[in-house]
Amino acid sequence: MPAGTTYDDLSGPTGVVIATWRAESARLVGALTRMTRDVDLAEDLAQDALVAALEQWPVSGIPDNPSAWLMSTAKRRGVDHFRRAETLRRKVAELEHAEGEEAQVPDLDAQVDHIEDDVLRLVFLSCHPSLTPESRAALTLRLVGGLTTAEIARAFLTSETTMGQRISRAKKTLKDARAELELPTGEERTARLDDVTAVIYLVFNEGYTATAGDDWMRPDLAAEAVRLARMLADLAPDEPEVLGLQALLELQGSRTAARLSPDGTPVLLEAQDRSLWDQLMIRRGLAALRAASGLAAGGRPVGRYFLQASIAAEHAGAARAEDTDWDRIAALYDVLARAAPGPVVEVNRAVAHGRAHGAAAGLAVLDAVDGSLLGDSPLLPSVRGDLLERAGRHEDAALAFGEAAELTRNEGERRVLLQRAVDNRARADG
Repeated sequence: MPAGTTYDDLSGPTGVVIATWRAESARLVGALTRMTRDVDLAEDLAQDALVAALEQWPVSGIPDNPSAWLMSTAKRRGVDHFRRAETLRRKVAELEHAEGEEAQVPDLDAQVDHIEDDVLRLVFLSCHPSLTPESRAALTLRLVGGLTTAEIARAFLTSETTMGQRISRAKKTLKDARAELELPTGEERTARLDDVTAVIYLVFNEGYTATAGDDWMRPDLAAEAVRLARMLADLAPDEPEVLGLQALLELQGSRTAARLSPDGTPVLLEAQDRSLWDQLMIRRGLAALRAASGLAAGGRPVGRYFLQASIAAEHAGAARAEDTDWDRIAALYDVLARAAPGPVVEVNRAVAHGRAHGAAAGLAVLDAVDGSLLGDSPLLPSVRGDLLERAGRHEDAALAFGEAAELTRNEGERRVLLQRAVDNRARADG
């Protein structure tokens, strides 16, 4: 979207332009990339069409088919671009199929069978293995999510210039790697799909619990990840892990309104007002989980997202925190630890075992975790503090929470951890 334009407080024709762009930009850029074989040019053409809509719709009125208008405008500008290029004859022949035709590709109606595939191709292209995970996330939000460079920069707490350079380098890397807008097959498709889901999950986690900055959450970023997960599930409805990812993000995202108190203080899961949980998102999440379960029953393998969604569904089904079936959650974490072993899973498994079987059981799981694998994350000491608090070892808990507070780069989390350290110190002294 053009610099300086935002998604806030927009109405009338301009609002329709922005809404159409958010809904259709991935299809537009995907189709144009297939036509031009140049992702950079495709995005430029799409942006040109967006600017034209912002200029013309408030004057001439909203067209009957806004998305088709954007597509046809972008295609006409593509023809103009190649007519001006030195390689005029070859490019015009490629795009127009026959010299003298006015449109370089069939109209939008003739593209219907290809549009969804184009979006899926664009998702895979954005998550090409030649790119770093950070670049994949940024490019996915740019090309598939339709976010501006400024919006992505704000989401990841960096400057617009830095993020612009990262996105430009990512596009150059794709060009140098001769990356094609094609759907991978077989083992490559599976591997690439893992990369795609991992990027969307990364984006969601950064929005759901920010690793740094003043805010506990970045709801817009988490919401964008949910939108991408829904899109991917629509495009790949036969993939259990894709459905599992959507289920997980819907179920966790449903808690957003309850995760902050009116004064902005983070509220942990067990203290949340569950009447604030988004019931529509819960229903969507449970529906996606049932669909994934159906595929699993038919012999399709499931993995970490399905299992995590199953855990989130247990929380969603508990009307009160004390109704939570922690035995079931602990058992699911045991399965997850075998399916997708790692230190973060083990720390969360310790929480579940601490709730299900007592603090000592949780600490036993936690003591087996290699803390060096978590780097300077506050996760390990914060969970240790929680388990020690439950065990009544308040002095040790205060030290653990203090250590976690020193490690976190998120100010909201730091406030919570420091308060828990103070509370436990007071209990120890009392």
